[in-house]
Amino acid sequence: MGPSDTLTIDDCRLAPKVLLHDHLDGGLRPGTVAELARECGYLDLPAAGAGELGDWFARAADSGSLETYLQTFRHTVAVMQTPAALSRVAREAVEDLAADGVVYAEIRFAPELHTEQGMTLDEAVEAVLTGFADGEQRVAATGRPIVVRALVTAMRHAARSLEIADLAVRFRDRGVVGFDIAGAEAGNPPSRHQAAFDRMRDANAHFTIHAGEAFGLPSIHEAISFCGTDRLGHGVRVIDDIVLPPGSRPDQRSYPGAILGPIANYVRDKRIPLELCPSSNVQTGAVDSLAEHPFNVLARLRFRVTVNTDNRLMSGTSMSREFWELHRAFGYGWADFERFTVNAMKSAFLHFPQRLELIDEVIKPGYAVLLG
Repeated sequence: MGPSDTLTIDDCRLAPKVLLHDHLDGGLRPGTVAELARECGYLDLPAAGAGELGDWFARAADSGSLETYLQTFRHTVAVMQTPAALSRVAREAVEDLAADGVVYAEIRFAPELHTEQGMTLDEAVEAVLTGFADGEQRVAATGRPIVVRALVTAMRHAARSLEIADLAVRFRDRGVVGFDIAGAEAGNPPSRHQAAFDRMRDANAHFTIHAGEAFGLPSIHEAISFCGTDRLGHGVRVIDDIVLPPGSRPDQRSYPGAILGPIANYVRDKRIPLELCPSSNVQTGAVDSLAEHPFNVLARLRFRVTVNTDNRLMSGTSMSREFWELHRAFGYGWADFERFTVNAMKSAFLHFPQRLELIDEVIKPGYAVLLG
């Protein structure tokens, strides 16, 4: 199938996919939010039924502001305060991703947000890993195997990042493959958490940093130059360091004459992966519309772009929908999606032999069938 052919969301579900940027507390099933709220006595939900609740999250998140977008998470976090609830949400995330054709995923969560009812940080991580393992076992039995690993996240406005980095190192042989910082970028630069990144480097452990989503080039510069991040969470504002020829459109197939500044050149030269989340970027105001998203420019200029969901509940999305939206906006076909998927698998925090096995035995054979 070529890029000019029309793909449907159902077609996109057939493609093997790799997901590097997905938040556990942003991917709950609406019905699960409602059920957990009843079980724990949480009375502040903005809607009762699963359908109405799903619609509310999508509307509330569609604010054009990262700060406002982040406020929706108080409802999901509120119902994820017990080991049983965390394990259930983790298991269902695995099931939902596998049903969507995802073959490898790194799901991130902030353990410090789940201690309001007495859970320790270690207990929160153990609950999530239990849910992932349960989910993997269940979907494997249905013929849709998936490998899921965890990233532990520190909140950039708080002061527990070193503690969370220690947690990542402590659990790295048990299903945690890396560390992250997340939250509002403005006023909370990555360099505030330098000790945590030093801890990860000292332990030869992987980390990614939310940077270049809302705040722009200074955030990216700090993440790569001072902190030494392995990947950029979003990183979409790297486009601000690229000058395109006059009259360029976001849907072109090439950009001859594009001039890259020092940050953009460094990101591309070093093959630093960009965890791009198209639908989420529109919701938070990082870009004005999907048709104007820099994804295509960055892909055509051969940055290491990857496709991600960010928050499936808030964005009302899935990996298949993200593929389909990119297909509609930029005409991508199976060969393009294979490249983006291999980009992601190469960039995963899984050990090299396991990455290679998934590329050679799952991803490439899957796309070979689709390419005919």
